[in-house]
Amino acid sequence: MTHGKTIRLQVALSRSGITSRRRAVDIIEKGRVLVNGKIVRSKGFAVDPEKDEIIANGKRIRPKRKVYILMNKPRGVITSRHDPQRRKTVFDILPREFRELHTVGRLDKDTTGLLLLTNDGDLTYRLTHPKFEILKKYRVKCKGKITDKEKNRLERGMMIEGKKTARAKVEIIRADTDTSELFMEIHEGRKRQIRTMFLFLGHPPKRLERVAYQFLRLGSVKPGCFRYLAGKEVKRLKEL
Repeated sequence: MTHGKTIRLQVALSRSGITSRRRAVDIIEKGRVLVNGKIVRSKGFAVDPEKDEIIANGKRIRPKRKVYILMNKPRGVITSRHDPQRRKTVFDILPREFRELHTVGRLDKDTTGLLLLTNDGDLTYRLTHPKFEILKKYRVKCKGKITDKEKNRLERGMMIEGKKTARAKVEIIRADTDTSELFMEIHEGRKRQIRTMFLFLGHPPKRLERVAYQFLRLGSVKPGCFRYLAGKEVKRLKEL
């Protein structure tokens, strides 16, 4: 359990990369870990790696540098770290140095577009918790013509698996007999939510792309590529 910015000593050691979480328990219980000059034998002892001096097996533990990247996820790639079906993941196409990052939320295999990755657990929690209502914008290309009545249903919310979706904002780009294109803004993150909503209306998505995440945009980042977030962008995300 964490309190504020503190984490359990066992977790701090494993996150530093010097040992596994299981091995961390062993060296803690054997008295090989000092926190601010004192031996600590409790794996659940609360520490702040950025402020406390932690020494394990004679070596000073330093927190890993926080990394924040924005990726344009291509189609056919999943956001899981490991896949039993051996499908390609975003970690397979990113440089090896990013293998320890995690995704902020998920995009399903056939959804493309803006995906954030980081090793900042606190920020990830804030960005993915429903109460913070982080805005996400998608471009949808679907089968058939979306009517004004259906547009209103998408915006008001609809019952899916016994729970009503939150209000959304929809902007129709074009609506022809065979195909419709539109922008849709939501602040929920339910699994395959947009895809399920359009299937429910009888308009299977042909293409689904996340084009914005709050104030962040894909810009010139091409599919399969990434860029680091600027310091001012990270600061704005933390202020949301």
